[in-house]
Amino acid sequence: MNQGYAASSSSASAPVLLVVEDDPTINQAVTDRLVAEGFRVVQAFDGPGAVAAHGEHAPDLVVLDLMLPGFDGLEVCRRIQGERPVPVLMLTARADETDLLVGLGVGADDYVTKPFRMREVVARIRALLRRVERARELAAEQPPVLSVGDLTVDRGSRRVSARGSEVHLTPLEFDLLLALAAEPGAVRERDELMREVWGWADAGGTRTLDSHVKSLRAKIGADRVRTVHGVGYSLEVGPAADEPADEPADEPGGGRP
Repeated sequence: MNQGYAASSSSASAPVLLVVEDDPTINQAVTDRLVAEGFRVVQAFDGPGAVAAHGEHAPDLVVLDLMLPGFDGLEVCRRIQGERPVPVLMLTARADETDLLVGLGVGADDYVTKPFRMREVVARIRALLRRVERARELAAEQPPVLSVGDLTVDRGSRRVSARGSEVHLTPLEFDLLLALAAEPGAVRERDELMREVWGWADAGGTRTLDSHVKSLRAKIGADRVRTVHGVGYSLEVGPAADEPADEPADEPGGGRP
């Protein structure tokens, strides 16, 4: 296993993070900052090492570079999400929307584009960890199954079916759908969804939300999610029709119109 070392914080109960980055300087810089923030960190430097470290250490979250030797971050994400759901923050030098959608489609929850600020990486990590905890709390408080038209969302098994067929969603796609399905037909504001699903909200984060909505539409049907230009999204019982001039919000680099 081409893996570095596990650097522990002073607290044995602190979340374990797996940092996967082939550049030793960047990997160490990210690791040092996360250890200073109170996390326990395991390092890996290539695709096979990342999968092996995930299996051995069962991290609470993975910080994953897209370009890796052995096999790339997309394949790493596919393999580790196939073992067990885990939040993944992608580090990428690519800003192309197609690449980002592929990453989100194989199970990445969020991404930051290089060069990045460590303050932002730490904030995104904490937000993803809060989302996981909040999802557990909501699952215990709300009805086990939600039905919106012929769409069924099972909280307990985290399974979704549309028109009688099972739909395979990533953990974050499921949480986003759950937030929309809790109030079918109601327009959920972008900032509200960012806070509820991701645990944070800012203008730059709307691109992440819009990309996940596109991915969700591709899986459950584009007619199920309505975009309200300048406001947010709603899950429709019947076919949805977007308002005119809505596309710029979903363009690369798009944020709040």
